[in-house]
Amino acid sequence: MSSIITNNSAMVALQTLKSINGNLAKTQDMISTGKDVAKASDNSAIWAISKVMESDVAGFKAISDSLSVGEATVAVASAGAEQIVKVLEEMKELAVAGTSETADYGKIEADLQQKEDQIVAIIAASQFNGVNLLATDVDGAGGTLLSVLSSLDRAGPNDIANGNPPTVTTIDVAGADFEADLDVAGRTSITTQATAETALTEIEGFLQIAIAGAADLGASSKRISDQNEFVGKLTDAMKSGIGALVDADMEEASARLQALQVQQQLATQSLSIANQAPQNILALFRG
Repeated sequence: MSSIITNNSAMVALQTLKSINGNLAKTQDMISTGKDVAKASDNSAIWAISKVMESDVAGFKAISDSLSVGEATVAVASAGAEQIVKVLEEMKELAVAGTSETADYGKIEADLQQKEDQIVAIIAASQFNGVNLLATDVDGAGGTLLSVLSSLDRAGPNDIANGNPPTVTTIDVAGADFEADLDVAGRTSITTQATAETALTEIEGFLQIAIAGAADLGASSKRISDQNEFVGKLTDAMKSGIGALVDADMEEASARLQALQVQQQLATQSLSIANQAPQNILALFRG
């Protein structure tokens, strides 16, 4: 039955065209944004996961910055400790020379005092951003260590309501406290062969303390550097994971766009043909 009121063919063609236009709009949006899941309505589950991961990436960026500052702080202290070891080795040589009966004790003692002042100056200068790991007061507020933010950990889903929030971990670097442990100014003055031997024993003790402190700082510096490298790789891996979840396949989107454009043209033509059907009824009334 033909009707000029109800055109079933036109309705079917119109629904098909609307569907094609909707898919075409989505595909064009994918191409313009580069994302298959750009908003929650696209895929709520994947969108939620990607947003949690994106927040973690931002957190790891802050952690990387913290590690970089911590690495620089420890590196400065480590460089100062190594220089102090070198100065103490020079002091040891002078003390050894003082054990000779023919030594010029006055000149040796003057040289030793200059090197003691040098050690004090190195300790004071070995600070970065107000933190000095060679001082008794590391941060100017009575601190004895440097706490460096190192990781953001999460076990299970991000469910704070059920007691499963992400947790942060730190790398704690203890201060070497060369100010208190290296009392070079309190050593025995070299005036005789006997005092030279006593001073040599004292300087040897200072040297062992400085070597141990420098070694500890070097180990901490390496640990922070390795952690910073790991965080960088982890961040890259998370970005790649987010991309796998939400990024659009541009090759597929391009092919789909061309197919939908052809479908749109065909659907438009089909609708045009369906709309012409009522005109054919006029032929029934022509004499």
